[in-house]
Amino acid sequence: MEFTEWIRGRTDEQLRALVSARPELITPVPAHLEGLASRAASPSAIGRVLDRLDRFTLAVVETLAVRDEPIAKDVLHDLMSRALGSGDPTHPRAAEGGDPGEPEPALSTALDRLRDLALVYGPDDALELGPGVRKVLDDPAGLGPRAADAFRHHAPEQLEEMADDVAPGTAGSGKERLAAALAEPAALVAAVSPEARGALDQLVWGPPTGRVPNARREVRIGSARSPIEELLARGLLAATGEESVTLPREVGLFLRGGRVHRDLLAVPPPLHGATRDPSLADRTAAGQAFSFVRAVEELCERWSVEPPGVLRTGGLGVRDLKRAAGELDLPEWVTALVVEVAHAAGLIAAGGGVDGEWLPTSGYDLWRVRSTADRWTALAATWLHMDRVPGLVGERDDRDRPLNALHTDLRRSSAPGVRAATLGVLAAAPGLAPERDSVLERLAWEQPRRRGPLREQLVDFTLREAEQVGVTGLGALSGHGRALVEGGEAARLLAPLLPEPVDHVLLQADLTAVAPGPLTSELNRWMTLTADVESKGGATVYRFSESSIRRALDAGHGGEELVAMLGRHSATPVPQALSYLVTDVARRHGRIRVGTASAYIRCDDPALLDQITADRRSAALRLRRLAPTVIASRSSRAALVDSLRAMGYAPVAESLDGDVIISQLESRRTEGVALARAVASPNGLDPEVAAAAVRALRAGDAAHLARREPVDAPGGQVPRGPATATISALQEAIKQGVRVWIGYLDSQGNATSRILEPARMEGGYLTAYDETRAAVHRFALHRITGVAGL
Repeated sequence: MEFTEWIRGRTDEQLRALVSARPELITPVPAHLEGLASRAASPSAIGRVLDRLDRFTLAVVETLAVRDEPIAKDVLHDLMSRALGSGDPTHPRAAEGGDPGEPEPALSTALDRLRDLALVYGPDDALELGPGVRKVLDDPAGLGPRAADAFRHHAPEQLEEMADDVAPGTAGSGKERLAAALAEPAALVAAVSPEARGALDQLVWGPPTGRVPNARREVRIGSARSPIEELLARGLLAATGEESVTLPREVGLFLRGGRVHRDLLAVPPPLHGATRDPSLADRTAAGQAFSFVRAVEELCERWSVEPPGVLRTGGLGVRDLKRAAGELDLPEWVTALVVEVAHAAGLIAAGGGVDGEWLPTSGYDLWRVRSTADRWTALAATWLHMDRVPGLVGERDDRDRPLNALHTDLRRSSAPGVRAATLGVLAAAPGLAPERDSVLERLAWEQPRRRGPLREQLVDFTLREAEQVGVTGLGALSGHGRALVEGGEAARLLAPLLPEPVDHVLLQADLTAVAPGPLTSELNRWMTLTADVESKGGATVYRFSESSIRRALDAGHGGEELVAMLGRHSATPVPQALSYLVTDVARRHGRIRVGTASAYIRCDDPALLDQITADRRSAALRLRRLAPTVIASRSSRAALVDSLRAMGYAPVAESLDGDVIISQLESRRTEGVALARAVASPNGLDPEVAAAAVRALRAGDAAHLARREPVDAPGGQVPRGPATATISALQEAIKQGVRVWIGYLDSQGNATSRILEPARMEGGYLTAYDETRAAVHRFALHRITGVAGL
């Protein structure tokens, strides 16, 4: 059966499964099913889908690729049984005491999946690989090229000499005679020395290539001086270059004893690790989830007041990352994770002035008012699907330059797939914290073509970041983590496990406040502004100081307001010492006013100004007394405020109108992207898009076939008829809601054919759904040449 016809014979449901599993086939949507079949056979599309196959399914493809002709399922069953070592005590897995599994039902499942992916087609008695698959699999199962291809670069004279040595008296060309001899290489292999046989054994299970000096030198069996020359003379090795040789496929299959694969498993390898109590793992993960949400919130709050700058090359400076790690009391790699997830979720972005600053976005304010469980779900989904790799922060790129947080070079397109695959392994073993090597072994079976140092590094990053984000607890996948991976209601499962925020603190006489648990979002923001965090843990300790109270006053809060807030949110009476501290700082705050002269100092107390001018530390300010209550200075207003504060005074800045300027805004914002959304399916293709694509393919294919074989139009012409009959036929089609085939003249007068679903006629135009182009169009009635039924 021809591949395109097989594709055309698939049901709509099967086509939807195909384009959902291979979305690259409809990007963009082909014009017809013949185009879809052609795109499915392209090397890039085949390489992508082969990368998604597990080890056993890929082995089925490789076994089919070894055979040039279609084979029956029972023959394939026998070949896979040999690879699995069913009943063979010499099989490697049997010698290790392992169970490679049985070929059924794994073989039937694999074939069903391969048909769904259009890699295999045809009935069970004639299974065939899709076009182009053999070309992509250069060395299937570690086997080299066939003899006919391996010796294609050899001169005909050399092939004749080799054929005379290995197959004397046979008919045909040298290439044909040599290929026939290698099809049954038992006698040739038996005639070589033990050393030559050892060289063959090194190439049997792949890779089938090697490097030897003078590989192309012509040598006969009688003149061979080394084991390699023995093999070259008999055609058991083929020279593919001056110093490269390959093992022909027929010889490799003979040496393998008829097995295509040596060590194959029909089932995934078992996971090994520590068993965890599911409820304990869920509670541990919930605690980590809460901490991660609070870390993101605290970072955004701090950066809204003191935003770090954007480097010229992009990203966040090393010093700024270290400072953020100290403020959050987290290791640097965890801080980098917090920063990257917040940025990917659209909570922080570059903004500010010319040089740029990292500021919270307006999306942060929307995120902050949601419940903790919903906030975590947004962050965790962002982490799962983002293509940025926070674990690379601190490493160096190819040019030996450091990779900073928020830098564009942290993107890796394979990161989302590795995270999903790793968490999928954890989901397969509920209540188990698998070991790293066990996870890597399982992933190597699930996606054998996607192996390499970067992949192992991404798996390590995923395991440690999942624990920090709160997806896993004690190494085991949590219940809400599983719901996140599977697209369930993660927030609903997480909410009962989260600690209940408290709305009060315990004020102490030593100017500290103890938060007996996680504070509500608003109280946490207010406490962070008014006091400094002294220690964290089960309870957070805040310390009030003159500078922290001044910080709150600079943000626009009044002294009485601060005392009232303390009394409202304290479970204990406000200590007298704290009340005095707030009152004293508020009383002195703003008594001195700084304006622009370049700057001036204004104070209603002349004695206080006398004290400032008499202070030797003010000499650098070059002060000048303009009036009993005014002093001018050449320094800028900001420098004058900072200098007076360094001298122990508490000035505030004022505008030209005499109004107090709030020097430190409570929060700053910038514009940013919307929150990242989870994709609708693992491949990123919405089911409705898949259904619409299949409808367009069917319609386009019908038009394509109609153009090749017109309906009711002898001679291959488009429909033609009288104008009155055309109008009547279109009106009847609109009334009955059926499709019609029309002839239509384009703007150049060329006749084309369209398959339409007419909707209405008015003003000399027909409005219809053009199934040929999968869109609604208007057609001029005078250009329609005729109508035919479908």
